Amino acid sequence: MRIHLVRHGQTPSNVLGAIDTAPPGAGLTDLGLRQAEAAARVLSKLGVEAVHASTLTRTQLTAAPLADRLGAEVAIWDGFREIDAGHLEMRTDLEALEQYGLGVYEWFLGRLEHRVAEGITGVEFLARFDQAVADVVAQGAERAAIFSHGAAIRTWVGLRATGSPTGYVGLPNTAAVTIEGDLTSGWQVVEFGQVPLGGEELLGLNGYARRG
Repeated sequence: MRIHLVRHGQTPSNVLGAIDTAPPGAGLTDLGLRQAEAAARVLSKLGVEAVHASTLTRTQLTAAPLADRLGAEVAIWDGFREIDAGHLEMRTDLEALEQYGLGVYEWFLGRLEHRVAEGITGVEFLARFDQAVADVVAQGAERAAIFSHGAAIRTWVGLRATGSPTGYVGLPNTAAVTIEGDLTSGWQVVEFGQVPLGGEELLGLNGYARRG
């Protein structure tokens, strides 16, 4: 199976640099809406059969143009939502951004019991994302698009797929990480996108938004 894990389009919180992880979350900016349309054009030509999104508004809005093109419904899964920011929610200061990032980095060091901002552990995050991926696989499509979030995608791919880039690699809005494999043999990174689906002209905020 091939899965395209797509970060949502740009949001007002991205523009502000806010750590926005709680539902329902922000909608999309004008650029975010253009990014979503461009992503739909690209993904519809890649044989995508099924469209999935997290429970947050921004992923569903980003997924909608692709679903419209395919004549499909967007399947919603709680497991694909962003890594919870706890008491750091909606903060924009550098200290908060560093705390959030370093908290997630603890999981890459093998300390999966660590709680990010006194909230979710790596064990809990992986369990919910793993289950959502298993639910997608159970739908039977050979190629699917999953619209999720920057930290969630980078973290799950980094901990669950081989061939991931080493170190911290940013994921612009509507860039995609493509993986292949199955639940038995595991997942392999085919491509780790560094520009939005549709091209560099859709980059915002010097290419990267901060979190969410």
